[in-house]
Amino acid sequence: MKKNPFKAYISALNKIDFNKEFHDFNIVWEKFSKIIILGNGGSNAVASHISQDYIKFHNKKSLVFSDPSMLTCFINDFGMEKAYQKFLEYHSDDKTLSILISSGGESKNILNCVNYCEDNNLPYGILTGFSKENTLRSISKNALWDFHVDSFDYGIVECIHQIFLHGVV
Repeated sequence: MKKNPFKAYISALNKIDFNKEFHDFNIVWEKFSKIIILGNGGSNAVASHISQDYIKFHNKKSLVFSDPSMLTCFINDFGMEKAYQKFLEYHSDDKTLSILISSGGESKNILNCVNYCEDNNLPYGILTGFSKENTLRSISKNALWDFHVDSFDYGIVECIHQIFLHGVV
C-alpha cells in the first residue's frame, strides 16, 4: 500500500505561521485594484486560477502572463529570462501590485522581475518554497510580504501558495 500522500502536505502546513505574512498580504491586497501575478509552470497555473477569482469575486483588475502567443513572442524577442520583466514594464506602475511566485526561489525570470520592481520602486510580494535562503528571498529587500513554504516538493509548495492566495477570496 502506498504511503499517505497527505501527511507531507499537513506537515508543511503545520510548519507555517500564516498570521504575519497573510496579514501583511491581506492589508496590501485590499489597497490595490490592479494586480499582476507571475509564475512559471504550475505556479503560472496557480496565478491564472487566482487571477480569475480576484476578478470574479472582487472586481480586481488582474493580469497573468499565460497567453501562449504573447509568451512565445516575448520569449523570442526578449529571451526567457527577461520576458516576464518586459511584461511588467508594459503593464505595471506604482498603483499595480505584483505577486511574484517561484517555488524554488531561483527562477531567473522572476528574479529579474524583483530587480525591476526594486529598481523602479514598484510594490510587490513574493511566494517561494524550498530553501529558506533561496535567491529570491535574498534579493527582495522591499517585498511587502515574503511567504515561504518549508518543503522541497513542487506539488506541496504550489498547492500551499494557492491556499495562501485564495485566503482573500
